[in-house]
Amino acid sequence: MTGAAGFIGYHLCDRLLRSGTETVGVDNLNDYYSVDLKKARLAQLEGRKGFRFERIDLTDSEALASLFRECRFNQVFNLAAQPGVRYSLQFPMEYVRSNIVGFQNVLECCRRNEVGHLIFASSSSVYGASRRMPFSIHDVVDHPLNVYAASKKANELFAHSYSSLYGLPATGVRFFTVYGPWGRPDMAVYLFTDHIIAGKPIELFNNGEMERDFTYVDDIVESLTKLGERPATPNPDWDPQNPDPATSYAPYRLYNIGNHSPEPVHKLISILEKAIGRPAIKVLAPMQPGEARATFADIDDLARDVGFSPSTPLEVGIGRFVEWYRAYHKV
Repeated sequence: MTGAAGFIGYHLCDRLLRSGTETVGVDNLNDYYSVDLKKARLAQLEGRKGFRFERIDLTDSEALASLFRECRFNQVFNLAAQPGVRYSLQFPMEYVRSNIVGFQNVLECCRRNEVGHLIFASSSSVYGASRRMPFSIHDVVDHPLNVYAASKKANELFAHSYSSLYGLPATGVRFFTVYGPWGRPDMAVYLFTDHIIAGKPIELFNNGEMERDFTYVDDIVESLTKLGERPATPNPDWDPQNPDPATSYAPYRLYNIGNHSPEPVHKLISILEKAIGRPAIKVLAPMQPGEARATFADIDDLARDVGFSPSTPLEVGIGRFVEWYRAYHKV
């Protein structure tokens, strides 16, 4: 499991350990956001039966290869990445290093050690300039709006090439605006909560006219565990005259994981205000470069193939997040 100290990685490790699955967590503990938060997540995992942590940067090919040779993993979840759309505008080369070079090293390790199934994180950001809603994995996505999105699209392409050349079963998952306890401080739910509690103003881009398919982290984890049990297989009906981007003649698949219910940012703020018990100070701002106005996941393939659809209502998920936030920050 790469990205084990990250938001989704921590929750997935926790779930795997509770099911009795021996899990090796890998993370470089970089300082893109609070290292203390990452260490606090790890503290919930370390010492538990079946868990081992290795501090490795994915660009360190020798350290990663050594770990793979030692452990002979049957299944690999790659959730490590340099996240953040706005950060990518300032530091694009960090995304090439972490998300492309690092992922290439993971692919090489999987190939050379005959890993049975690679499940890797992509992003809803790959839909880029597309306005065809809901976003479908069967649509071509060739117009990214930022370097982060381009790096995730590159991951999908590299993974397919390894599936085609070396028979590596690879499943890519496009996450839609994940939130919940132990979340990332740079994302809207955490950031807005921080500011509302502190009495600081929150910026609403595009004058607040934004919609996001907010997806609760437990629904993400449930989807991942179910997909992990289904190694990608070739699609016998794949047609080279009408190629489907979501499947292949190779053992390769793509899935959206979203709540399939885009919510206005204004609604999110109203729910937060109610859960926190104080009003937000809102500042309207113009649209930011690299941002999409709306996201909306088509999850028909996920529901059909694993029999599960994310469905946690925003009110329920936000209530759980605010409860965790108050406990963690002692406010």
